[in-house]
Amino acid sequence: MMKKVLALIATSMLFLVLAACGGDKEAAPANGTGGDTDVVPEAELVISGSNFQFDKPEYTLKKGVPVKITYKNEEGNHGVMIPALNLQLDSNNDTAVVTPDKTGEFEISCSIMCGSGHSNMISKLIIEE
Repeated sequence: MMKKVLALIATSMLFLVLAACGGDKEAAPANGTGGDTDVVPEAELVISGSNFQFDKPEYTLKKGVPVKITYKNEEGNHGVMIPALNLQLDSNNDTAVVTPDKTGEFEISCSIMCGSGHSNMISKLIIEE
C-alpha cells in the first residue's frame, strides 16, 4: 500500500514539474530579457559577437526611441548584456525591443563565459538626447 502512495505522489510531482517547465508558449515573449513586448520599434540595432569582441567598439541610440536590438553570434559561444537597458541576449533569445530612458555612456559586455578573452569583450553604448 505504501509503495502505491509513494508512486502516486511521485507521479503527481512529475506532472507538476512538466507543467511548470512546459509553460504557455504564447504567454512568454520570444525575445531576450528586458524587452518592451508591446512596443513597435522605430529603429534597429544589430550587435554581432565573435571570439572576444563585438563588431563595433561603440553603438549609438536615441533616448525615448523604441529600438529592436538583435544579437548575432558569428563565432564562438557569446551573448550580449546591457545592464542599463535591463537586456540580455544570446543565440537562443536573440531579439528584443527596448526604449532607452536615460542618456549617457553604458557598458555592453559578453553574458556567457567564453574563455580567456571574456573580460575584454566589452563595447560602449551611447544613448543621446
